[in-house]
Amino acid sequence: MPLSVVILAAGKGTRMKSSTPKVLHKLANKPLVEHVYDTAKELGAEEVVVIYGHGGDQVMETCKHFDAKWVEQKEQLGTGHAVMQAFDSVNLNNNVLVLYGDVPLTKKETLEDLLDGSEGKVGLLSVNLDNPFGYGRILRNADNQVTGIVEQKDANDEQQKIQEVNTGILSCNGETLKRLLNNIDNKNSQGEYYLTDIFELAEKENIAIKTAQPNSSYEVEGVNNRLQLGTLERIYQRNIADELMTNGVALADPARIDIRGNADISNDVYIDINAVIEGNVKIGSGTNIGPNCVIINSIIGENVNIKANCVLENAIVENNCEVGPYARLRPEAHLSENAKVGNFVEIKKANIGVGSKVNHLSYIGDTEMGSNVNVGAGTITCNYDGANKHKTIIGDNVFVGSDTQLVAPVNIADGATIGAGATVTKDVSEGELVISRSPQKSIPGWERPTKK
Repeated sequence: MPLSVVILAAGKGTRMKSSTPKVLHKLANKPLVEHVYDTAKELGAEEVVVIYGHGGDQVMETCKHFDAKWVEQKEQLGTGHAVMQAFDSVNLNNNVLVLYGDVPLTKKETLEDLLDGSEGKVGLLSVNLDNPFGYGRILRNADNQVTGIVEQKDANDEQQKIQEVNTGILSCNGETLKRLLNNIDNKNSQGEYYLTDIFELAEKENIAIKTAQPNSSYEVEGVNNRLQLGTLERIYQRNIADELMTNGVALADPARIDIRGNADISNDVYIDINAVIEGNVKIGSGTNIGPNCVIINSIIGENVNIKANCVLENAIVENNCEVGPYARLRPEAHLSENAKVGNFVEIKKANIGVGSKVNHLSYIGDTEMGSNVNVGAGTITCNYDGANKHKTIIGDNVFVGSDTQLVAPVNIADGATIGAGATVTKDVSEGELVISRSPQKSIPGWERPTKK
C-alpha cells in the first residue's frame, strides 16, 4: 500500500532551555527532524506531511529543502489533535505512518517490520522497559491481544507495573485513522486528545492491532533535554564506529570519533583520536589520519598521511600525499600525487602539482603550481589587492626560496629559481634566477648601545 508519513514537530521543547525549536537541535550536525524525514524518504514515502507549531518559520526555513507539505498546529491540544491537522493534506487512501520530529534514531528496518502485513490493521510500535515510568502502558487481554493504552497519569497501580509501553509510533489506513480520531475525546488528566485512544476504539471495532518492537530501546527514545540529546549522540557515533571497524577501518578509540555526514572510508584506513568528519567525505585505503583532525566535504586518496591537527575543507588530496601537522587546506585546495604540505601551511583555491612541496609556514592561494616545485618557508602568494583576487602561475621544477612574496598576477616559468627574500612583481622566464634584496652591509667595530 502506498505510504504517507506524518511527522509531528510542533512541540516547544521547554526543557531544552533554548530559543531554538527542539526539532532543530542537531544530532551529528543534522537537525533532529531531518533524521526523521530522511528515514521517511528511505521507506519510500509517497508524501511527507510535517506538523509544525513553535518556531514554525524557523523550522520551515531550516528545512526548506524537504519535499514535504507543511501544516500548522495552532493550538497544542495533544498528539491526536496534531495528527488531525494533517487530514486535509494527506492522501487518506494511503497507509499513514506517524513519526516524531524529536525521535531521530528509529531504524528503517524497524519501521518496515511495523508496516509489513499491516494492511487493514492498526500498527503499534511498542518497547519493553525495565523502568517504564512516564510512558503509556500497553493493555492486553488474556489472548495477548492489545486492547488499549493507558497513560501514566491515568493508570492504576496494577497497570503501572506493565513494562510494555507505547512509543507513539503507529500506522493505519488514512480513512480509518481519521474516523477513529474523530471519535476520541479529551476527558483525561491532561485535557488533551490522545492519539493512543484510537487503540481502544480499534479493539471495540474488531480492527486487528499489529505490534512490532525495535531491537534496541534507543531507537524510540525522544529528546526532551540536552542530556538526552548528548546520550543519543554518543549512541549514534558508536554505531557508526562499530560499522567502520567491522568494515576494516582501524580506530584508535571508537569513543573518540565523530561522523557528521556521509563517510565513505575504505579498509586499512587508520584514524587516531578526536577526528571530526563532516559532510561528504571519501578516504582511500591505507591512509592514516592523525589525532585532532577535522575533515569536511573532502576526497582523500590512498596511502595519504595526514598528520596531527590538520583541517581540510572542500579539498582533494590524491594518492601518496603528506599533509601537516597543523596544516589547513581550504576550499578548492587540490594536492596531486606525492605532493607534500607541511606544518603551518595554508592552501586555498590552489592546485599543487605532482611531487611538489610546500613544507612550512607558507600561504598559497589562487595558484596553479606545476610538478616537482619546492617552496621555501615563509612564502606568500599575494593574491588580493584589496578589491580583487589575482592568480599566480608556477611552472614545473621551480625553486622558490624562503621568505618570498609572489605578488599576483604573476607567472613563474619552468625551471626558474627565486632567491630567498625576493618580492616578485613581474613574470619570470624559463630558467631565470630572480634576486630581489638590498645589498648586505657590514660595519666592523660596531658597538652595541648600552643601557644608561
